[in-house]
Amino acid sequence: MVKKFLPIIFVIVLSFVAGLSLLHKGLIPTHDAEYHIIRFYEFDKTIRDGDFYPRWAPDLNNGYGVPLFNYVYPLPNYAASFLHLFSISFIDSFRLIMFGSFLFGGIFFYLWSRRYWGESGGVAASAFYIFSPYHFVDTYIRGSIGEVMALAIFPALLWSYERYLEKRERKFMTISSLFLTLLIFAHNILALLFFTFFIIYASFILYRKKLQRDLMLRTLCIVMLGLGMSAIFWLPALLEKGYVIGLQIFDVHNNFVQIYELLIPSWGSGIFGDLKNQMSVQIGAANIIAVLFVILLLVFSKKKKNINFPTILFFVLTFFLSSFMTLAYSSVVWDAIPLFNYFQFPWRFLSLIILAASFLAGSIPAFFNRRTGIIVSVLMVSFVVATTFNYTKPAYYHQRDDAHYTSRSNFIDGTNSPGNLFNTKWLNSIPPKKSEKLEFLKGSGTITQIISKTARHKFDIKANSAGELLFNNAYFPGWSVFVDEEKIEIKEKNGLIVFPIESGGHTVEVVLVSTGYQVIGGAMSITSLIILLIVASIGIIKKDNSQ
Repeated sequence: MVKKFLPIIFVIVLSFVAGLSLLHKGLIPTHDAEYHIIRFYEFDKTIRDGDFYPRWAPDLNNGYGVPLFNYVYPLPNYAASFLHLFSISFIDSFRLIMFGSFLFGGIFFYLWSRRYWGESGGVAASAFYIFSPYHFVDTYIRGSIGEVMALAIFPALLWSYERYLEKRERKFMTISSLFLTLLIFAHNILALLFFTFFIIYASFILYRKKLQRDLMLRTLCIVMLGLGMSAIFWLPALLEKGYVIGLQIFDVHNNFVQIYELLIPSWGSGIFGDLKNQMSVQIGAANIIAVLFVILLLVFSKKKKNINFPTILFFVLTFFLSSFMTLAYSSVVWDAIPLFNYFQFPWRFLSLIILAASFLAGSIPAFFNRRTGIIVSVLMVSFVVATTFNYTKPAYYHQRDDAHYTSRSNFIDGTNSPGNLFNTKWLNSIPPKKSEKLEFLKGSGTITQIISKTARHKFDIKANSAGELLFNNAYFPGWSVFVDEEKIEIKEKNGLIVFPIESGGHTVEVVLVSTGYQVIGGAMSITSLIILLIVASIGIIKKDNSQ
């Protein structure tokens, strides 16, 4: 019995080794970690205020707020808020989520690749994926928690989808839709890359299955349900992108890599383009050798029944096309395809490169008999761990608590983006702090705040004469003002919210309501979730009746 689970146990141990540094007390200094700590704090605060799908970060922008969560992938924030329920700090939540992603991704990459290459090949493939240099760059250098989660979820989607095609059980259709939803919630940019690949890969599989109509329709259902359930995020983020500045501050043409940078092992903690300490964009020596070895085996080995040659060729092509997309030679493609500029960095294709290379590495043991294949797998795992283990050791740790970030102006008063560019298009810069949320712009009187929450503020107003009030909050579609429970028209002035007030006593409520696109996205998500639950329930009922 224990022998049966040895491969998966081995994969778990490898994942543990790869993420061990994340369990050390303190925060690893990365490019994005400190941004995420603030996001976790603001997201959790908004949830505690009763807004269960946050879109507004109230404390940022010198307290004027910013629609950060309308555009930023929500899954890492939800995961951190869940852990915070158990009194786990946001810093520790960041570390645990990253560590959990190693385990989750390693296990599902094994389960997916095992279907093709058996247990030995599955272990080798998973080890190559876990220990790919770019995986460590995302984790230990960039601190890109959303991308790390996406790298973990995508193999799970591939596994569940192929299990569905094999078993044709509704539960795998349901699980596939959920994994696609989580992938989009994890990181919108990487989800676009992985989703595009998923569609191509699914088409390849369906073609090999002679385009069976029922499988094609059910694949379409998976895609539509996944897109539908995640529409609460991607629909407003896409259609309301013109309301903010700074969503696209990087030019893809300045971020192409050189061929030698893909091939030659390197390491650095700086950003891409920092010639003295540039982060690595290498594919990885072990990955490159594995791909080349697979090609040699394809050319010189006799065909074996357990080798899926078309699938190998598909992933070889994926590997080289993805590598091409990181180079300046592909600029014409980047310019021609809509939305591609939102990838920001062509080297993000390394996420797909390491997936293809690791999957191909798993095929190598399958070219040999079972006993030799196990030996080959052990040697491969040893080699990839030995050549990349050093990348898992950060230089030092920040020994700080959450308050270090949430109480400091340089972290909490900006817009949570490089250069503080992530602001509404109506604000030219971050306004100076104000002690009061509401003040008289014209006229005079007294203002008493009764309720102060992220998306709802309530005031008692006693105006000495008719005048105008200034709500010290960034103007954004959705902010609405109700005077004595009657909605009134508001104006935008210098990027802030202004509205009239009559003389006398009044109750004023300023509320952030959903925009039209947000309502549509939310309705699509709820409808798709209900359909998914119905489909899952029908499957359970049919299964019970058949027993």
